[in-house]
Amino acid sequence: MEYVYAALLLHSAGKEVNEENVKKVIEATGEKADDAKVKALVASLEGVNIEEAMNKAVAVAAAPAAAPAAAEEKKEEKKEEKQEEKKSEEEAAGGLAALFG
Repeated sequence: MEYVYAALLLHSAGKEVNEENVKKVIEATGEKADDAKVKALVASLEGVNIEEAMNKAVAVAAAPAAAPAAAEEKKEEKKEEKQEEKKSEEEAAGGLAALFG
């Protein structure tokens, strides 16, 4: 995971994501860079628009988060409707009591 973070850090700094730069970032943390992981990461990111990929990931992550909020709003609306129904029934019963009272 730290290799992906290194690539994101390089991207956000406007630096080229290449083997040398990724190694430097990893080694700056005090860790020894695994050459195989560095090569695999750089190869997998070749031709990938990182900015576009991050925007898509944010959009996908945000969509499920909105669904529970909408469900919660519907529950609240149903509660309010039930309370209003109950009030209406009580008012109607009060009106009938006046007929016989």
